[in-house]
Amino acid sequence: MTVLTPKFGMGASVLRVEDAAFITGRGRYTDDIAPESVLHGYVLRSPAANASFTIASVEAAKAAPGVHLVLTGEDVAHLADLKSGAMQKQPDGSRAPTRDIPILCRHRVHYVGDAVAFVVADTRAQAQDAAEMIEIDYQDEEAIAETARALDPAARLVWPDAGSNKAFVYELGERAKSDAAFAKATTVASVAFHNNRLVCNYMEPRAAIGEWRAAEDRFQLTTGSQGVHSMQRIVAGVMGVEPGKLHVVTPDVGGGFGPKTFVYREYPLVLEAAKRLGRPVKWTGDRTEHFLTDAQGRDNAVEAEMAMDGDGRFLALRVRLVANLGAYISQYGPFIPFVGATMSTGVYDIQALDVSITGVYTNTCPVDAYRGAGRPEAALLLEKLVDECARVAGVGPDEIRRRNFIRPEQFPYTTQTGRMYDVGEFEGHLDLALERAGWTGFEARRAEAAARGRLRGIGLATYIEACAFAGSEPAHVRLEGDGTVTVFIGTQSNGQGHATAYAQFVAEKLNLAIDRIRVRQGDTDELAKGGGTGGSRSIPLGGVSAARAGEDLAAKIRKLAADELEASAADIELIDGTARIVGTDRALDFASIAKAAKDPEDLKGFGEFVQTEATYPNGTHVCEVEIDPETGQTEVVDYTIVDDFGATVNPILLAGQVHGGIAQGIGQALTENTVYGADGQLISASFMDYAMPRAEDFPAFRFETRNVPSTTNALGIKGAGEAGTIGGTPAALNAVTDALWRAHGIRHIEMPATPMRIWQAIRDAATQ
Repeated sequence: MTVLTPKFGMGASVLRVEDAAFITGRGRYTDDIAPESVLHGYVLRSPAANASFTIASVEAAKAAPGVHLVLTGEDVAHLADLKSGAMQKQPDGSRAPTRDIPILCRHRVHYVGDAVAFVVADTRAQAQDAAEMIEIDYQDEEAIAETARALDPAARLVWPDAGSNKAFVYELGERAKSDAAFAKATTVASVAFHNNRLVCNYMEPRAAIGEWRAAEDRFQLTTGSQGVHSMQRIVAGVMGVEPGKLHVVTPDVGGGFGPKTFVYREYPLVLEAAKRLGRPVKWTGDRTEHFLTDAQGRDNAVEAEMAMDGDGRFLALRVRLVANLGAYISQYGPFIPFVGATMSTGVYDIQALDVSITGVYTNTCPVDAYRGAGRPEAALLLEKLVDECARVAGVGPDEIRRRNFIRPEQFPYTTQTGRMYDVGEFEGHLDLALERAGWTGFEARRAEAAARGRLRGIGLATYIEACAFAGSEPAHVRLEGDGTVTVFIGTQSNGQGHATAYAQFVAEKLNLAIDRIRVRQGDTDELAKGGGTGGSRSIPLGGVSAARAGEDLAAKIRKLAADELEASAADIELIDGTARIVGTDRALDFASIAKAAKDPEDLKGFGEFVQTEATYPNGTHVCEVEIDPETGQTEVVDYTIVDDFGATVNPILLAGQVHGGIAQGIGQALTENTVYGADGQLISASFMDYAMPRAEDFPAFRFETRNVPSTTNALGIKGAGEAGTIGGTPAALNAVTDALWRAHGIRHIEMPATPMRIWQAIRDAATQ
């Protein structure tokens, strides 16, 4: 049977409707907006990582040209601190206390970039010049910046009153059961490494505009975000007003990756300044501020062991992880290592688990969710360990995985952390990925590379992640007077292509051209609630709701048309913006139907899909690299992905999401690293020192899907936004390690596997 792909609906390769505006410079980002009489703010930030301070005087700054306002910690003491509600239960059932983020520091700073004062002037340059006139006496003290040393007895305490740098302890699994499995194991494989800290570096640095609308008795905040409704709730709480007293607007957003979800100090600051001055206040961060202050990602020190029987089957997994939280508890910071740990056993049938996570404070920028939010960390740990298991057991990395996969007949499968996987055919996408990657022909390619003086390695990662978590994302649609349709939904596009994807779902139900559908996001006045974008939830939840809203509106349009055409609604078909009696030429266009409606509610559709369990996308990545042993330079020469996303909404959008995620994943494995000095100074604070991957660093990706529809999602969708980062890092790192292992017996290389690290590892191996 031939399956026809709809022109605009689910499964169609529709080009992004957003792109025409973006590529012609008509995107409208926060910094493009300039309200009348707008003033500009600048945040004075701490140059010290750990210090007490005294502000001697702000008078010179206040008297500087163009300055309208100078705020210090004492001036904004009435504003609430930024708090986290994400602390999980510790083994004794308690939740550890948090260390909240003050809007401006009072008497003490805890990392380089901590906010000390806010200056508002006619221009940003004037505000920055005036900030330098503020007289501050810093009493520097020793700092602690290294994750692995945070718990050393001699380490400096970030919060001395706590008596330790320990923030919390989480435990998952059953220690006694795991210990028993290790006791009877034939072999044990182990790894220990640092999961390096990352700065997300979205294209558009953060910006915010605060306004006080006196006539409306409320604030307005305009800022790039990943959801206006959570922004409204949290910022209103900081300001001490009801959410309805704060209107939040998000225009176009140039990348989010997690960190634009969070509320930062600048948002209440521009609102406070705007109310005091009676004029709009804009703050726009620069790239250095982004490096210093936007929530960073990853940064774990981890040790793990796998117990195996004589056939190389996994008996138990033991993990000891130290998670760096930075100087304060960020919005979701304590949840990130926890949710990652719930995916500890991955795609493998491991019947005993013992995970211990210790969160620690350091004098560094706070750490929070970054694309994948804990799941890339879990996949990297497990897939690196599984490759080591293959070496210890003396079998191939593909074979060790096949022996330990959860089998299709075992689903639904509940893991040792309580995750319930609904479906999965892991060996199916492994086999297809290996075939596409030419796995069996690798030895010939390796020999050819060796003849050229190059080391060649091949690595794979078979991952599973949890995303599109339980919940809902309601959608509203409305037929407009001109016959177009508007979709209102509470997620927020920051580059994914929501205006295209949501329109596809509605277009399919209305049989309407996609260019006749508009998608509205990012305005708390237009929609009462929304869950925002994060955790790959927008399309699996919001897409289903949009489809149902489209169905609801289609039924109302048929009824309206039937009344006008004196026919039965069952006899009305919708075709290209018209409602027609089947088999006749009697029809009304949508604009005429809209004008005929007597009740505005008849022009509105609503849909909501409530999902009760997460979805679990999975797949296999195969990466092939060549290394120049004389320089340590690594080239990714081939990359293959076969993913299971349950169902594909738009192949073009999906490929874009996967490609972008892989670029970030390989970036972590090979180039990106956030480096703090022993004194807490951020050494890698610009693109001069932080090596972002470039287009020339990647081959053409070979990507396809082998989908098994989800049974927890109404349309079978599993979510795809973060998957590339989850499979990308371990596949690339395993490929580098494979090349070094085959040539020099090197079992481990720290990330990022830079040319210098690889070169040094080869030299060290030669002397042993």
